[in-house]
Amino acid sequence: MITFLTILYVFVCVFLILVVLLQAGRGGGMGTAFGGSSQSVFGGAGAGNFLTRLTVIMAAMFMVLSASLAYLSTSSDKALEKASQAIKAREEARKLDAKSKKDAEGKALSGGDAPASVPPAVGQSADEPGGDEPESAPPPPPAGAEPPAPIKPATPKP
Repeated sequence: MITFLTILYVFVCVFLILVVLLQAGRGGGMGTAFGGSSQSVFGGAGAGNFLTRLTVIMAAMFMVLSASLAYLSTSSDKALEKASQAIKAREEARKLDAKSKKDAEGKALSGGDAPASVPPAVGQSADEPGGDEPESAPPPPPAGAEPPAPIKPATPKP
């Protein structure tokens, strides 16, 4: 639609230029506007030949097509704005989807409820559940090593 109107607009412009150039000058032209003649600027009232009427028709078509093309171009800008908003919304949804997948993978690797940043305990693979031990418990001592000495509670000084 816009392409057809644009082509028609160009033809009307070129035809309007040719019609205006084909018309013969009348009297003194713009010199009559300053009191040089009793005739009006645009010629006598009875002069309504074919080229004058054609000029009026072409000028009216030029104005209507100009207004139509301006309206259609602004409505297409609104469509472009809606399309860009839809693209932004899709990009945000993809980012959120990727983030939720990453969080789900992190939970699966860490044993479920623990945050993704907690590494598995020593001697435990990432696939095994943590068991009954709390995650902050120290790792068990290696086999054959002496157990650490018990820590005596500090006595308050008098």
